[in-house]
Amino acid sequence: VQLQASGGGLVQAGGSLRLSCSTSGRTFDSRARAVGWFRQAPGKEREFVAAIRWSGGYTYYADSVKGRFTISRDNAKNAVYLQMNNLRPEDTAVYYCAVGMSTILSEVRALRGYDYWGQGTLVTVSS
Repeated sequence: VQLQASGGGLVQAGGSLRLSCSTSGRTFDSRARAVGWFRQAPGKEREFVAAIRWSGGYTYYADSVKGRFTISRDNAKNAVYLQMNNLRPEDTAVYYCAVGMSTILSEVRALRGYDYWGQGTLVTVSS
């Protein structure tokens, strides 16, 4: 599975961006249990942002982004999106999408719950 994350850029605080995660080859389908977004700021560990379970469409968010970010999927386009509104300087990071083929509920927010990772897209929020 190859993942392509895109949509990052430079935005002022309070602005919005939409990140996209698409696949080449094998597609998002029922074999994928979950698709997640993680981020890594300079000097910090990679952290969970949001995830969507492919079966049922259940969504999960980190407390720091709840109410501002929305994860969604488009089956026809084999894509998952992360709509980010009201961005803050602390949201600055490289954002990664990931796919878990056997993610269990207790691991949907954990790095170990995911098997394939995209290359990341940089989001910079200026104050």
